Amino acid sequence: MKTKPREIVEQLDQYIIGQDAAKRAVAIALCNRWRRQLVSEELREEIMPNNIILIGPTGVGKTELARRLAKLAHAPFMKVEASKFTEVGYVGRDVESIVRDLVDISVDLVRSEHILRVQERAEEAAHDRLLDLLLPPSISAETQNQSPGDSNDNLVRAKYIRSREKLARQLDDGKLDEREVELEVQSDSPSLMQIISPIGVEEMGLNIQDLFGPMIPKKSKKRRMTIGEAMIYLIQEETQKLIDMEEVIREGIERVEQSGICFIDEIDKIAGENEGGGPDVSRQGVQRDLLPIVEGTTVLTKYGMVQTDHVLFIASGAFSIAKPSDLIPELQGRFPIRVELDSLTADDFVRILVEPRNALIKQYKALIATEDVELDFTAGAISEIAAIASEVNRTAEDIGARRLHTIMSILLEEELFNLPELEVKRIRITKRLVQERLKEIIADEDLSRYIL
Repeated sequence: MKTKPREIVEQLDQYIIGQDAAKRAVAIALCNRWRRQLVSEELREEIMPNNIILIGPTGVGKTELARRLAKLAHAPFMKVEASKFTEVGYVGRDVESIVRDLVDISVDLVRSEHILRVQERAEEAAHDRLLDLLLPPSISAETQNQSPGDSNDNLVRAKYIRSREKLARQLDDGKLDEREVELEVQSDSPSLMQIISPIGVEEMGLNIQDLFGPMIPKKSKKRRMTIGEAMIYLIQEETQKLIDMEEVIREGIERVEQSGICFIDEIDKIAGENEGGGPDVSRQGVQRDLLPIVEGTTVLTKYGMVQTDHVLFIASGAFSIAKPSDLIPELQGRFPIRVELDSLTADDFVRILVEPRNALIKQYKALIATEDVELDFTAGAISEIAAIASEVNRTAEDIGARRLHTIMSILLEEELFNLPELEVKRIRITKRLVQERLKEIIADEDLSRYIL
């Protein structure tokens, strides 16, 4: 679905405060992917994604930008941390596992969509199978061999239909849910043999059953369960029959190749020169291993070969010590768009607390409403929370909006713990209450660093 960049920014505004330059950059990148689909096929393959580096301290919205962008595009999305990968030959994850994991996510995403499409048909088929189990259709089958005009045949058939309809009504009303039936289920015994490959069993997920499934008959066993449990099992079984997994895999791979988004966090941790020893010995090695994935290569996955030429890569880092120019030149060239995100101010914190659709105050109000209690914050309380968060970020480590989570949890700890026993219908948080509960922590700098 084609969307204007301005509309994407408006959608992002509902969850992320400020950072207009970053929003514009990711919105343009997303729209360019849709525009590319309309270009002639000959030129389409030549148009490469404009990968982005987001530069800014933690907690300013870098990850949230990428995650929300993927949701808007209904695209497979994956976040990885660059520091978890190491150069080939060292202990650590292989960088190609990024693509394999992204394909797994994409196939699961497509499969979920296909399940929703066939859910109604699967429920109807499971319902009929359960009725056949409760009232076998053998009576009707026997009467089919009799002459059509046989009155006894008609009576038996009519009685069977009435019994089945009555049973169906009871099943729909849940009156039979606790009744037990015996059902034949497949035995999920794990394979004793696995294929050992250079990239590791945990990366490929291959086993004998995957390769020789049709030649190895699946074992089944009879199991007693309630009708409610049997219905759930049969719906799952019928769903699997209705879903074409080959089509799911084909569509899953296509989505990765055409619209996949990979967010590489902490890329600044692998920037800079090697220092000769210790865990940083493979910094540039990781960059060199990442380079083929980012610039476009073909990766073997358990679902087949996947090309990464048009996957959108969004990297991020604080770059407080290293600089983007410390990355190897080849990798720098693959991230042509660089956007610096602003540090958050007290005014930003006020807006973050109340404006986004998933604002913290809205979350805590919803949590406390489950106890039939109304939570109310005065404007002064919200301003004071924002001011405290800004001050602590200034004097201690700047962790951005994540500081608000810490402050809010300490501020509301008493209510959240005692609420089930408190006989109140409304809790009002004022500026004075915020100051009273946090003044000791703020006054003690060491305590503030430890707790907040």
